[in-house]
Amino acid sequence: MNLAEAKVILTGGTSGIGYETAKELKSKGAEVVICGRQEETVKKIADELGVYGIRADVSNEADIKALFEFALAKMGSFNVLINNAGLGSFSPLASTTVDQFQKTWEVNVKGLFMAGREAAKHFIENKYGNIINIGSTASLKGFANGSSYVASKFAVAGLTECWRAELRPHNVRVMQVNPSEVVTDFINKVGMQHKDTERKLKASEIAHVIISMLAMNDVGFMLDTSIWATNPWG
Repeated sequence: MNLAEAKVILTGGTSGIGYETAKELKSKGAEVVICGRQEETVKKIADELGVYGIRADVSNEADIKALFEFALAKMGSFNVLINNAGLGSFSPLASTTVDQFQKTWEVNVKGLFMAGREAAKHFIENKYGNIINIGSTASLKGFANGSSYVASKFAVAGLTECWRAELRPHNVRVMQVNPSEVVTDFINKVGMQHKDTERKLKASEIAHVIISMLAMNDVGFMLDTSIWATNPWG
């Protein structure tokens, strides 16, 4: 698509991959709506990047509907949804609580589903659209202590495949990006630490991939792509 004609809804746009993607899209001439859970942060980042922003918790259906209404009011229409909002939770199976598991799914799966549903209504009506779901290499292979997160990302992959099968006849491209470890606040928020960050992926590299997928001529699309650091261990 022509990125100068892109009208984008991007969830989780105040930091990390979302922030860098919004920044890059704006530099290409796109209109962008971002959301986040902290109103002051959303306003600050929206003003900084020159994009539209609204406070929204993607796990809340009313907030999702408000996000899409806001986007229509500000941009008149939209032709891209980037489902980026997500959180992590890592613990041994035997000590994982139901609350931990459910909270991860509320954002990573339910939130993504609700945003995709609202976008699909609009895209089917307009016979055009683009959806990019931000998955993870955890949607490809499980690992110890990853029950909540890995299960949620496997679900994202399943939703992506279902939507692709349903929406291709309506000229809607449904794609998935699977980053491996990226140097963002995500790791810190789950109580872990980055090591040797110079060798790790940065959010800007993932944004580059997202932009490239969108920019491809509408006659085709990339189903999914996984991004790994070349040599993160030295």
